[in-house]
Amino acid sequence: MQFDLTQTDELLATTRAVRKRMDFDKPVPREIIEECIELSQQAPTGGNSQGWRWMIVADKDKKAALADIYRKMSSIYLPEEGRKAQEAGDKQTMRVFESAVYLADNLEKAPLHVIPCLDGRPPEGTPIMAISAMLGSVFPAIWSFQLALRARGLGSCLTSLHLAHEQEAAELLGIPDHVMQVALLPVGYTKGTDFKRATRPAPSTIMHWDSWD
Repeated sequence: MQFDLTQTDELLATTRAVRKRMDFDKPVPREIIEECIELSQQAPTGGNSQGWRWMIVADKDKKAALADIYRKMSSIYLPEEGRKAQEAGDKQTMRVFESAVYLADNLEKAPLHVIPCLDGRPPEGTPIMAISAMLGSVFPAIWSFQLALRARGLGSCLTSLHLAHEQEAAELLGIPDHVMQVALLPVGYTKGTDFKRATRPAPSTIMHWDSWD
């Protein structure tokens, strides 16, 4: 199959974290989420484990409760990190944290909260190789899900601050103990689709060939 590299590269390069440009008023059809999750199931997993599980939250009251759980950590973390970026004069990172605060303040308004999970939880003392394999078995699926959303005019933002209170979220949603939440993604249609590439360092500045030196 001959891919259109221009279009493929644009999808990969402009799938951004959507916060301020999420449309809080336009409903997201269930079938679109199912399509995107079906595509995400083609992502690789360690040992062909296929341990992906997805919690989709559309209920207004549960979204509000999740947002409150999220803000327990965001109210501590975001101002501090934003202050560090300001002191460093890092304008791009300052803008990121400004939009992250906006998202935290409005999280319950997102049409859907999507919580990717893994069926299985590493016991205490699990070697880093095993932890890497577990997380490496879900994050490719999450990214595929986000790319599929973008291709359909929707946006998302990978967040993890609610995990500081994961058990509280699990009790709210009835998630069993053996299932590990790994993120929370607000999902909705975007206001416009003209997202741009972010400023990043040249690849040569972060690459090491054969030796770190």
